[in-house]
Amino acid sequence: MKWLGRNRMRLVVVGIVIAIVVGVPRVKADFTFGEPVNLGPPINTSFNEVVGCFSTDGLTMYFSSAHRPGTVFNWDIWVATRETIDDEWTTPVNLGPTINSFGLEQAGSISSDGLQLYFTAHEDRPGGYGLQDVWVMSRATPDDSWNEPVNLGSTINGSFRDFGPSISSDGLELYFASNRPGGYGYSDIWVSTRTTTNDPWTEPTNLGPVVNSSASETYPCLSDDGRLLLFNEDDDPATPKRPGGYGGSDNWMTTRSSVSAPWGTPVNLGPIVNSPSNDGQAVLSHDSSTLYFSSARPGGLGGTKGDIYQAPIVPIVDFNADGIVDASDMSIVVDHWDTNDSLCDIGPTPLGDGIVDIEDIVVLSEHLFAEVDDPTLIAHWPLDEVQGDIAYNDVSDCDGTLMSGPIWQPDSGTVAGSLQFDGIDDYVGTDFVLNPADGAFSVIAWIKGGARGQVILSQASGAHWLMANSVDGTLKTDLNEPGTTGGRNPIPPGPPLISATNITDSEWHRISFVWDGSHRHLHVDGVEVAADIEPRSVLKDSGGGLYFGAGKELAPGTYFSGLIDDIRIYNRAVSP
Repeated sequence: MKWLGRNRMRLVVVGIVIAIVVGVPRVKADFTFGEPVNLGPPINTSFNEVVGCFSTDGLTMYFSSAHRPGTVFNWDIWVATRETIDDEWTTPVNLGPTINSFGLEQAGSISSDGLQLYFTAHEDRPGGYGLQDVWVMSRATPDDSWNEPVNLGSTINGSFRDFGPSISSDGLELYFASNRPGGYGYSDIWVSTRTTTNDPWTEPTNLGPVVNSSASETYPCLSDDGRLLLFNEDDDPATPKRPGGYGGSDNWMTTRSSVSAPWGTPVNLGPIVNSPSNDGQAVLSHDSSTLYFSSARPGGLGGTKGDIYQAPIVPIVDFNADGIVDASDMSIVVDHWDTNDSLCDIGPTPLGDGIVDIEDIVVLSEHLFAEVDDPTLIAHWPLDEVQGDIAYNDVSDCDGTLMSGPIWQPDSGTVAGSLQFDGIDDYVGTDFVLNPADGAFSVIAWIKGGARGQVILSQASGAHWLMANSVDGTLKTDLNEPGTTGGRNPIPPGPPLISATNITDSEWHRISFVWDGSHRHLHVDGVEVAADIEPRSVLKDSGGGLYFGAGKELAPGTYFSGLIDDIRIYNRAVSP
């Protein structure tokens, strides 16, 4: 009765909150990235193209290109337009000799009213102070031509490299990169402010060691709300790179809870955006629906700098990973109300505001009762087949092969059918899906039956991901830190995580393991039943395939006796 009363109250709160959000201005959700797409011709050519900035309405794009037909000399600034955001870009136009000189010009940032364009010019342009300077050009209206560029002066520009400007939407903050004295690495990100747009810029301030490192931070790009700052590394192979990258140069981001709060520890944008090649100069569209960036990845049209790509920004709102946004997800938000739980802090854009509140309900309400196409779902075996020896994967090329005859049970699953294992030698084997050492992930499955010591999911040459404890049949995982060997002070592997909740009672249970990058979590039927108290650095590396219904070494006693249904793996932390 306590459980029933609690959930009735929770649903009442959900209903009240949904009513409150009616009429509240729309905000956008937290995001992951969809598959990047090359913009193709006429934007990209066999030469080099580097993304610059976009007008507020998204209909005008400024970018830089080297040596394409029509270039004044070297790197020039070009502009392309489109009628609507759903239309193709028109053939780009060179901004002409008033803007582009016989040196190098590179598009940086356009003001929110479209009347000032900030850009970088090299020392070849007359009137500069150093190797690279920040300049601005103006016009009276968006329909007028650009006036002669003006150097921002000695407060912003010095005798070193000052480049990659990004202006805030209110025009009162100017971020740029520089290798001037007082930095922490090869080049750092600096910011200058002013009280009004008619005031001069103040002496630039280094963003400090949380954002800047001993590596190279370049080309900042500030979001419209001023709470997200994108930047990338120098693509020169001779310059150091930040740890945790994926290629020659990567895109990173740092966030802050408000425009007056300090910037947080930078986060790599991940392997969807960052490739083994050089990737850089990421720009967030003004409506936060698209990320644009430059990349020299294989398959492009251009040279060493590469092409311009775009990747959709996909909302992540299915908290419990059941494929639909519904009252269960709303209840999760309510359960974490007034906390800083990152799973539920999805609004406002881009990464929440540090607290679970009405902003997150507004975002979630936009997606209520919609089925979810979640790009973080990297493997899904419904186990709904009725015959054959293949367990098909719905979302990736990693089907499972039935070994020793598990039996399909088309009418006995929680979601359609399921697969029955005999506890003697039945199991399903797959190819490699995921390395636990690579970062946050979650695995969820429905089970019924089993016995002490039996394994639901394991990784060959790795660990038992989900199993029943050999002592009392409670949910357990052996995924842990690897430890070290050799030397005078070897470190033993981390301990298993064991719950107090029995899963071998012949009832259906939805079980999960979640690794959020620092803590392990076990859930049974949507309730957390065990979690690390102290943070952990990394899970043990493994490149093996998966076994359903058997231990990692296929040892006697580890084979599962019961039903398994609907196995899902996500490359993020979920809240089952």
